[in-house]
Formats: sequence, C-alpha cells, structure tokens
Amino acid sequence: MPILQIKSLTHYFGGLRAIYDFNLDLVPGELIGVIGPNGAGKTTIFNLITGVYRPTKGSIISDSMDLVGKESNWIIAHGIARTFQNIRLFKELSVLDNVRIACYSQLHYSSLDALLCSSRFQREEERILDETMNLLLLFGLDCLAEEKSKNLPYGSQKRLEIVRALATHPKLLLLDEPAAGMNPSEISQLMELIQWMRRKFDLTIILIEHQMRVVMGVCERIKVLDFGETIAEGTPWEIQHNPRVLEAYLGEEVVE
Repeated sequence: MPILQIKSLTHYFGGLRAIYDFNLDLVPGELIGVIGPNGAGKTTIFNLITGVYRPTKGSIISDSMDLVGKESNWIIAHGIARTFQNIRLFKELSVLDNVRIACYSQLHYSSLDALLCSSRFQREEERILDETMNLLLLFGLDCLAEEKSKNLPYGSQKRLEIVRALATHPKLLLLDEPAAGMNPSEISQLMELIQWMRRKFDLTIILIEHQMRVVMGVCERIKVLDFGETIAEGTPWEIQHNPRVLEAYLGEEVVE
C-alpha cells in the first residue's frame, strides 16, 4: 500500500498557476527527489502536503485519509514531518528546547496534569528529555544542548532542524533543500546522513534539492517540474539522459 497518494494536485495563487495535475504514488521506504528551477512549484507541493496551503483541486491521501483541509499540527501528529529551505529554528531557544518543543506533538498528559505537576506529567517530561538527548547524541549535537540555536554553525543548524522533525516520530520526511549553503565536504556527510536516517528510523523520504550530486547520489526515483507541471519522471540514469531535462536543468557539464 502506498504511504502517500497524490492525485491531480493543482494549485493557483490568484490567477497564477503554481502546480498543475501533479501525481505521486509513494511506497514505504522509498526515497524520491523532486527537482526543477526556482519557481517550478517544488516547495508549494510540500506546503500542500503539510496543510500550509489548501489545494485548488486534487487529493492527498495518507493511511486512507485525505489530508486536504487538515491542520498542519494534525498532519504532523499523523506522521508527516518536514524541514524548510530557509532554516526555521527558534533562534533564542536552546538546542535542547528546540527539539523538546517538537516532542510535544506526542504528549500523553493533560493540561490538568501539567497544572498539578502530576506523576504522569513528571514521567512524560522525563521521557521527552531522554528522547531528546538520545536524538541529539545520534546527530552529534548533545554537547551543544544548552547552546542557543542561533549560535550554531550553519551545518549544525541544518542537522538540528532534521532532529526536530524526527522528534515528531514521522513515517514520511520531507526535506526541502537540505544541502543549501553547504560546502562539498558537508554535502558528502549529508548524503551519508540521509541514507543512514532512512535505515535507522525506517523513513520514507521526499527530497527537494538543487544539488544534483545529492539527488543523483541518494534518490531512487526523480520527478522533474517546470512551471508547476511534471515534465519527466524516472531513475537517476533516465533523468540524466532525458534530452528535455538535460537542456533545461542539468546541462552537459553537470551530467559529465
């Protein structure tokens, strides 16, 4: 059974068409890439999946439920998390608190428990702290737990945003240009990290990325957008040798 089915997804901003007739069947464990130039509609697709926008037309089905019309927090609680092209951390909060906030989508105590500081509240808070520290340890950020997130190097901020997404216990992770601003060494580490996360957390991943080295190196299937429409779909090899894609996006130099 597909973990996500998108059918005839179309979205307009006023009279401007952002996405037109986008379709996707995503099976559990798959890692696919979505590429295209700036303005092609890639991030709009993520915003539609996560409830930021409501599509003009089409359906987004996960676990037999249509996500259209659902609030973003509901979608997160049901196993779909994302990162952002522009890092959106709580800059003045610590690394630890940035991740703890995400854990609260999985709360198992009531407002009354919190008010009375009940034993259930204390157990849950201890569980969240342990889970947060374990995640930070896995990503090499545990030693920075008390540091304000704004003070982290750029690459560490990117990792922290991924950790925060994983704290929601997703089954589907949407990565929006995770390699943006990274140097070649950081990109190599990122590629290894994506593959490791996929295995470690049993994730299905959709990746938006301009770095063709990352897309071709980790994705099993790629969809190419142009002005909101899908112009090609296939394996990395098929996309690399698609004349329309070569001419419009990759270029001879990148393919070689």
